[in-house]
Amino acid sequence: MAVSRTGIGGPGSSSGPGDGPRPPARLRLDARRNRDLLLATARDLFARHGLDVPLDQIAKEAGVGNATLYRHFPTRHALVGEVFANAANLLAEAAEEALATEDAWSAIEGYFERILELVAADRGINDLVTRAVPTVPGLLGTSRRNAATVGSLVARAQQQGTVRADIATVDLLFMFGALCRSLPVATELRADLWRRYLALLLDGFRTRATHPLPVPPVGEERLDRLFAELWEADTPADAPAAAPADAPPTA
Repeated sequence: MAVSRTGIGGPGSSSGPGDGPRPPARLRLDARRNRDLLLATARDLFARHGLDVPLDQIAKEAGVGNATLYRHFPTRHALVGEVFANAANLLAEAAEEALATEDAWSAIEGYFERILELVAADRGINDLVTRAVPTVPGLLGTSRRNAATVGSLVARAQQQGTVRADIATVDLLFMFGALCRSLPVATELRADLWRRYLALLLDGFRTRATHPLPVPPVGEERLDRLFAELWEADTPADAPAAAPADAPPTA
């Protein structure tokens, strides 16, 4: 669910794989401090409340004005992309580890456990994993790489005889997305309750005790549209689709 950017560096600046976003090197010290405060505050609020936290609340708790927030992050999605760049890198690392695991069933279990550990601990990551938000920098690529990883693992597990032959990648993605959306409620009951339901979900994909499925799966493009519509239905008033309610006044 990578959302990474390369900063505009001055002399001596550098970046490498996994370094995450870098602020412009020539930001004044106070501007850099404000930017860091905004990122730290947004990361905390998104983790506790999800991506729909009002931007003016982020600015207020960071101790800066709305104009300062919009000067650094012109849209909500630009802010989201910066905040969750490291999470995207963690997902990429989990994918690499899973693809390198010889036993495909163990790889599937380990991959989804890693994702759910992140999602259960952070409402913002939950929103990113379960909503199609193409305007968040890098998210579409991350989503496609995740689908490709799952597809590769499913195909290999089917060849090894551990995953039923009549399922498609989209089946697993669809059900996993639904499980992720239930996590905020589940974790309030017990922090590790998701492990029970992940085990139940994955058991339905095992070869053993298989029963015929009554209808075919939906196409991946329809699944993308479903999550896109979910995002649009939940989009807050200050999203880029409309003039932000908490945007600074124009001159």
